[in-house]
Amino acid sequence: MSDIATFPVSMPASSAKPATYTAPVTPGKVAMWLFLATEVMFFTGLIGSYIVLRAGSPPTAYSDKYSPNTPLTAISNPEEVRFHHWPRPYDSSVNPLSIDLTAANTFILICSSVTMVLALGAAQRDDRKKTTMFLFATMMIGGTFLSVQVYEYYQLMLGHIYPIGVSATGHFRPSVSIFASCFFTMTGFHGTHVAVGVFMIFCTFLQSLRGVYTSKNYASLEYIGLYWHFVDLVWIILFTLVYLI
Repeated sequence: MSDIATFPVSMPASSAKPATYTAPVTPGKVAMWLFLATEVMFFTGLIGSYIVLRAGSPPTAYSDKYSPNTPLTAISNPEEVRFHHWPRPYDSSVNPLSIDLTAANTFILICSSVTMVLALGAAQRDDRKKTTMFLFATMMIGGTFLSVQVYEYYQLMLGHIYPIGVSATGHFRPSVSIFASCFFTMTGFHGTHVAVGVFMIFCTFLQSLRGVYTSKNYASLEYIGLYWHFVDLVWIILFTLVYLI
């Protein structure tokens, strides 16, 4: 019997392949989701305040023959007045909002989400031309949405004379009623977010012209897309609550 002991031979450490680890989510995407979480809380506060103010509005807050906030003691013929606790959709005597115009504008904004998705897909395929084209389309559609909103604001505040049930002055401005204050606060903040999004898309459009975005470098485009889709989703909720219900 041999007295020589045998031992397993180990491979040199340099020949072993180092383990690789790929994070499932990039830090940039985590940061964007955290930012969007704060935005969700912000708009939740606005929408929650709107719901509370609307629910607490008295049944005689709005009428077709008296301006909002008119003292009931000044009403001499209450049997001839139609009262509402909140302006009803399509009731021009108390509600000046144009649902038809805003519905078309909502569709326009939804289309911008589609073009944003197409721009990201084109960048992932290394299609520089289509990436630039769809980013330009998204920027123009977002600008169109803002233009329509500015036109709506102008008509409400200056360009049109409304019945007494909307405002004592004939113009729909933030100071005329709680409904008007809620409307301008929520749509104004959302419009500001859209304007910021259009500016960011403009910056990505310039980057796309330089050929920055490729199948290996499209992270910033994806982050801005997440923000833009969030803005679109918030508007759908606002449109439903403020205009349709």
